[in-house]
Amino acid sequence: MARNVVISGGGTGIGLAAARVFAAGGDRVVLLGRRAEVLEKAEVPGALTYAADLAEPEEVRGVAAFVERELGTVDVLVHSAGGSGLLEPQAPKGDPLAAVAHTWTVNFRLNTLTAVLLTEALKPRLAEPGGRVLFLSSIAAYRGSGSGAYAASKAGLHPYAHDLARELGPRGITANVVAPGYIEDTEFFGDAMAEERRNRLIGETSNGRAGTPGDVAETLHWLASPGAGHITSQIIQVNGGAERGH
Repeated sequence: MARNVVISGGGTGIGLAAARVFAAGGDRVVLLGRRAEVLEKAEVPGALTYAADLAEPEEVRGVAAFVERELGTVDVLVHSAGGSGLLEPQAPKGDPLAAVAHTWTVNFRLNTLTAVLLTEALKPRLAEPGGRVLFLSSIAAYRGSGSGAYAASKAGLHPYAHDLARELGPRGITANVVAPGYIEDTEFFGDAMAEERRNRLIGETSNGRAGTPGDVAETLHWLASPGAGHITSQIIQVNGGAERGH
């Protein structure tokens, strides 16, 4: 039976790969993102699109109304929206403390607030039993990210998912987190990465290769399957062995 799947950040990278996997399985997919032109170019058979800034409560209300009107029930909710702020306005110059505040605020809005607001808005629409809520975290949540802001914003999803799993468990709904390592072919690192850094990240893996959006998409698809119904409140790392679970 076809399921209703809502994917934030569905126009590029991991979100797009996940959308294609779910659609290929016969599911009905809604793609969310801030850039309407990117969503419209996404090649996902039968997908609906809705452009919104998921860090803004009023725009999230619009998403919830659209989902209620078009789908009714949400079987799978995948949170792939986020990033390190490459597409955001630059931090103010000349005031180091203001720059820190800017960086941390941007990262929490992109990676934490978007996921929390969308989940809370769609919580009443989640299928019961059988609903799935899936968050995208990062290897950075375990080992840091340089400034700490991106890592902290992703790590913040972990306790939220644990609390959500306890809250939604009696309704037969699971909540899990997938934490990828280095994934190529996404917008996350911008237009280019130094070859030295790329080689170092790949060298940290046990299987000697970078991850792909498809690696993560297949993990999300499995966690959304009936066979994963007793898996909840977990953080699944997809990093080729570069970091082990704690």
